[in-house]
Amino acid sequence: MAEKEFSTYKGKPLVRCGDELYYGSMDQRFVIRMQIKTKKVVNGLEIADKVAIQLLCTDPDLSPRKQLVKSSEKNGLYLALDIADVWLERALKTM
Repeated sequence: MAEKEFSTYKGKPLVRCGDELYYGSMDQRFVIRMQIKTKKVVNGLEIADKVAIQLLCTDPDLSPRKQLVKSSEKNGLYLALDIADVWLERALKTM
């Protein structure tokens, strides 16, 4: 079976399904989940306005509540991706 190619951001996988984006690899200890909470129209294009960011531990033995390490909300997808990258880099260095 062929391995599926994902879009990447700063060398890490970035996968979108509807209004949810996952940043990082599920093979690693941490991953980021971003949820687009609200959108706005700018020059006829719909863009993300409020984005919730969550740093999650990928350990399947933890309860969903304990998997959540850190969370925040940012205005715009660019700011959300920027903080997501910093959080993920720091978390992966602590392994």
